[in-house]
Amino acid sequence: MRNRSRRVTLIARLSNKPDFDWNYVGPAATSVAFMESMTVLRYALVAAVTEVGLDVGRVLIDRAANAEEFLELLTVLPSEFNGDVLLIRDDGTGIMSASARGGDRILYSLMAHDVRFYLETHNLVTGRVALAMTA
Repeated sequence: MRNRSRRVTLIARLSNKPDFDWNYVGPAATSVAFMESMTVLRYALVAAVTEVGLDVGRVLIDRAANAEEFLELLTVLPSEFNGDVLLIRDDGTGIMSASARGGDRILYSLMAHDVRFYLETHNLVTGRVALAMTA
């Protein structure tokens, strides 16, 4: 049973990397947890989903892992977790693992503007509003 109604975002980032313009105010900020390593992220994800019952909607790896570490994380995802896992590379591009039909996961390769759009759409960063596009 879920004991929280708000979806949680877990973010692994390194302090020696330039910071994104993370949104530290408003409702989105209260449901985001930052971690300094992949190891901490892995344990936090498993505990949040399987032990605490939090609704983790997405896991972001902000230039804190390489492709091998990203794949290792995907292999230990709890079966209860069906959110997105996004690896953001140093050049701003990314790889996203998302749930597909039947419970499988699918990988997407993202350009830098796709990664930015994702972050803006989920109100995780400040700046221009991604949904304010007009015809």
